[in-house]
Formats: sequence, C-alpha cells, structure tokens
Amino acid sequence: MNGYLVPAETHRVTTMVSNSRFIASVARANTVDEAKAFLAGIRQEMPDATHHVYAFRVGYGNSVIEGMSDDGEPSGTAGPPVLAVVRGSDIGDIVMVVTRYFGGTKLGTGGLVRAYGDAARAALESLKTERKIERKTLGIETPYTFYQPIRRLVDEHEGVVDEEEFAGDVTILASFPLDQIETFTSAVIELTAGNVSPVVLDS
Repeated sequence: MNGYLVPAETHRVTTMVSNSRFIASVARANTVDEAKAFLAGIRQEMPDATHHVYAFRVGYGNSVIEGMSDDGEPSGTAGPPVLAVVRGSDIGDIVMVVTRYFGGTKLGTGGLVRAYGDAARAALESLKTERKIERKTLGIETPYTFYQPIRRLVDEHEGVVDEEEFAGDVTILASFPLDQIETFTSAVIELTAGNVSPVVLDS
C-alpha cells in the first residue's frame, strides 16, 4: 500500500522518573516551520519547565528532514534517544517535544537516556495514526457526452475533484492516489475510445 503513517491528532503522555515529570507531546508537522511552531507553543504553554527536548521528522523514506535538541541536558542524553524512538516508529511528518520538570534527583547520563526514550515510547504507543496517501493532479478535457461517466470513474478511483470548468468542453482537475492513476487513465481512454486522455499536471 502506498503512502505512510502520520499522527492523526495532537497527543500527550506524562511519565514520572525519580520525582522528575516527563511530558511527551506529539503532533503532525508537514514542514520544519510547523515543527518549530509546535515547539514554540509548548515552550509558551509550560514556561517554567526545566527542559523542552525535541525531535522531528518531516517527510518519509528517502526524503526526510530531521532535527533534534538536548535543550540544556548533557549532550546526547535527550534529543538522540527521542529521535531514535521517532525513527523506529515508521511514522512520518511528526514532531515530539518531551518537557521535563526536574524533581530534585539527578538521573545521570544513562538514566536520562532511558527516561527520555521511555517517555517518547509511551507517547507513541498510544498515538493514533492515519495513512497519508501521496496524490497527483490529473487534467481531463472531455466533451459533455462523456462528463457524467467520467465523473463516476473519478469517484470509483478515489479521485477528488478540485476544479471544473464548463466551456466548449468540460475541463476537470482532480487529484488521485498514485496507485489509482494508471487504472483511471486506462478506464477513461477505454470509455471514450481514445478521444479523452487524462494528463498528469504535477511534476
């Protein structure tokens, strides 16, 4: 199946380790700017927290932009374990901020790595996800006689009509999941005996 999993909602889980409170907040981030905006919102919401450690993965597969920060924790003890959990989840377009309220007991480097990793895992275990399907837009120029049958084919192939223009002919702009484009195109060509041929408009 094409596409990939993304967070379906903003989600938050709190864990306690040696009186320190770890609040893991997760959201969908389609861009780096959205990830940074989510982090800024968490900082504003909990300004008295000791640390706001974050990790994000924008995109999926071979085209991923990643970022992370220890936010003042000893180097490598916070951001990397959170990012490692996010990477292992196979979820794309995701940002996680683990906010720590220090409880008075130092955890040591190993303890911090475990605590941040466990907080990240706890949040992802109960996170609801949905599948993000990559789509492309097709342009279809058709005589009026084929308009209704083509519209039915659009629905049958999970197409979403973005725009229609009724002039001498009808022009339809519709987006389709990648795995539906070939079968839809073939169906239109067969229906119209080759008179109408959808064109992929996205590069």
